[in-house]
Amino acid sequence: MTGAGEDGHGSRWLDGDAGPVVRPYAVTKGRTAPGTGSRFGLIDVVAATGAWPQPHFRPGPEHRRIMELCQGPKPVIDVASETDLPVGVVRVLMGDLIDEGLLRVVPAQRKPHTDQRLLRMVLDGLQSL
Repeated sequence: MTGAGEDGHGSRWLDGDAGPVVRPYAVTKGRTAPGTGSRFGLIDVVAATGAWPQPHFRPGPEHRRIMELCQGPKPVIDVASETDLPVGVVRVLMGDLIDEGLLRVVPAQRKPHTDQRLLRMVLDGLQSL
């Protein structure tokens, strides 16, 4: 990031390679968690619903980029990767879109954590020691 410019402070918010610097908390307006009704994991799949934003909701450029990426079903972690934003920021922005009915979440299929066959093999291996 460059130092103070000719005006004394203006260019300190400009990175010659990256362009204007916007902190993640500015994108989320200081929020660190998705909205009240939005609970989803990193491997859950999100997809656009096809609905139009209500007049009271003005999506920012980051919201619009997420909507572009979610025209087809896509895991949350892939969306975060393709936006080059921190995962926490993407989750907050997705929460906004979910609360507005613009995205829907399809929970990932999770297998049961206990595999009886695997546990039996481990137990047999330990007993043979």
